[in-house]
Amino acid sequence: MINYLKELNIDDKLIEKIMDFRDSNDIEDKDQERIRKPEFKYYGKNILNKAITAILSGENILLSGPKATGKNILAQNLSYIFNRPSRDISFHVNTDYNSLIGADTFKDGKVVFRKGPVYECAMKGGFGVLDEINMAKNEAISVLHATLDHRRIIDIPGYDKIQLHDKTRFIATMNYGYVGTREINEALASRFMVINMPNITRENLKSLLLDKFPKLKEKYLNTFIDIFESLQEKSENSEISTKSVDLRGLISAIETMRIGLNPYDAIEMGLINKSFDEFEREIVRDTIDNKLPKNIYESVFND
Repeated sequence: MINYLKELNIDDKLIEKIMDFRDSNDIEDKDQERIRKPEFKYYGKNILNKAITAILSGENILLSGPKATGKNILAQNLSYIFNRPSRDISFHVNTDYNSLIGADTFKDGKVVFRKGPVYECAMKGGFGVLDEINMAKNEAISVLHATLDHRRIIDIPGYDKIQLHDKTRFIATMNYGYVGTREINEALASRFMVINMPNITRENLKSLLLDKFPKLKEKYLNTFIDIFESLQEKSENSEISTKSVDLRGLISAIETMRIGLNPYDAIEMGLINKSFDEFEREIVRDTIDNKLPKNIYESVFND
């Protein structure tokens, strides 16, 4: 991972500070498995540089931006770069105090405290990824206010207060394009350093796809990038929703091509059919028809 940072020309002084941060023996064996190498590298020097600097400064980060800008990929990369166990914490209508901090439960005939993911991050210096934080309901937001406060203390009724580990960080993601999202309040926003995530550039998308599919033929690589950029542009112009602007869907489609599926059929499943509105789906289909033949009789990969 350090070589990856050097490839992106991250400043040597920052890399030294990262190495100092990583130099720790406080991670329990059972938490080592939570230090996961990300499936994809995040490409975007400027954004990565901002995120690294904020974390080294002791700050929590809010990644805000539309779909397919790499928010979760960046969060996963940061946990791995800093060599900290990570926990994904998704927000939905049932996310409450107990699911975040924990609750009393019976075990072996005794009442014990079952620790939630925020509690675990706080105690063990983990990185908590707060996914779609702007879907959190009020009870969950009140927990976040206390957890992210500058005093770094969580007060659990009936138990001792928890002092957050020095290396605990929370990385929140936010997308206003989904049903159920809402504006986050100023008090919560003030507890983060906010990074507005830009659309992935053509160069960075090419690097990401070649990392995953190094044998992908150049002409098909460019075709798939053209398709993604065209759909992204139509979404920005409000011609279609973000449903088909699906980077995961594109990657999954290429994966099925590696198994042997016709490229057009693969793109249909991965991108076209993500639009459930018939009119929108035809716009997406027309966009792709102009760039990808329906019948391709060769492999999109070099042997």
